[in-house]
Amino acid sequence: MQKRLIIFLVLLLTATVFAAGCSNQGQGPAGGDVVKIGWIGSLTGDTAVWGQSELNTLELLAGELNASGGLLGKKIHIVGYDTRGDATEAVNAVKRLVSQDKVVAIIGPNASSSAMAISGTLEEMKVPDIATVATNPKVTVMDGKVKPFNFRVCFIDPYQGAVAAGYAFDVLGFRKAAVLYDVADEYSQGLAEFFIKTFEEKGGQIVAKEAFKSGDTDFRPQLAKIKATNPEVIFMPYYFKEAALSAKQARDLGIKSVLMGGDGWPSDTLLEMAGDAVEGSYFVNHLDFDDPEVQDFKQRYNAKYGKMPELNGYLAHDAFMVLVDAVKRANSFDPVAIRDALETVDIEGITGKIKIGKDTHNPEGKEAAIIKIEGGKYKFQQKYAVTD
Repeated sequence: MQKRLIIFLVLLLTATVFAAGCSNQGQGPAGGDVVKIGWIGSLTGDTAVWGQSELNTLELLAGELNASGGLLGKKIHIVGYDTRGDATEAVNAVKRLVSQDKVVAIIGPNASSSAMAISGTLEEMKVPDIATVATNPKVTVMDGKVKPFNFRVCFIDPYQGAVAAGYAFDVLGFRKAAVLYDVADEYSQGLAEFFIKTFEEKGGQIVAKEAFKSGDTDFRPQLAKIKATNPEVIFMPYYFKEAALSAKQARDLGIKSVLMGGDGWPSDTLLEMAGDAVEGSYFVNHLDFDDPEVQDFKQRYNAKYGKMPELNGYLAHDAFMVLVDAVKRANSFDPVAIRDALETVDIEGITGKIKIGKDTHNPEGKEAAIIKIEGGKYKFQQKYAVTD
């Protein structure tokens, strides 16, 4: 009987942990000397490596901050929840973080759909959020009105799509482009739209535009149609796993066009899955991974976790620094006071200068980095901005 009771209790505890959404809540200290900061993002699914890198980064930085005396005399504890890449899960996670965990601010998520979905809840509960790589314009501004509690540290899709098109036309000299995009993903739709707009405005021709849906693994029908138009470059604005699959299938079909992507590409997973299929490809990124400014963070991260950070780790780093700056200047952990201070952030991050625009809640004038894949490695080409 006692053995059965022990087994039952173990099963109950296991179920409780999974019901909590794979969070790290309860793993740190609690009490009046501790302030909690929330995090939401994907810890399961195709972009789990990105989410884990974000959470790792925040725990690393919080630990370092605590070791140096904390923030306004308080220890910082990170409480994270897995959204599973689902917008509804993101909303539920925000509600839990605010009502149950009593966080003063939230960092994440790492998807535009989730970042847009939580806007109403953030405003209702009056807690600010700093998105990491949620690049859709509607994350912070809707119908010309800024969302009061949504902020971000990344550039936005119109800029990113325009940069890709401008670089393809002005620097690489391409005049015929094709686009393959995910019709079920707002991020992919946005980049495709602004790439096409800029490329055509510059005098280029879009010879093919083909779509697939999230979760598809066979891109050959669309790629066959694209091949028939003989483009010089194919823009693939979606995430690294699908980018790897579609790149391999493109090469298997004999497509020789240069491939180009956005900030959904950079991951060790892309290089591992795609191999030579992405050799010579380009993508728009938030930073140069070899920039001297980021080496210290990379070394500290590697020392703690035994591997280098993913792209999202760098942006989570800057989101944390932005939040710390706002708390210090507000001299308060009151969420509304933090929100007010976030509107006037002006710091130098490892991904570039972050000066938050009061009317947009976006970093103003942040440059993009162009990366080329050479020899199975990411090689920085240049910082690039769109010109007329």
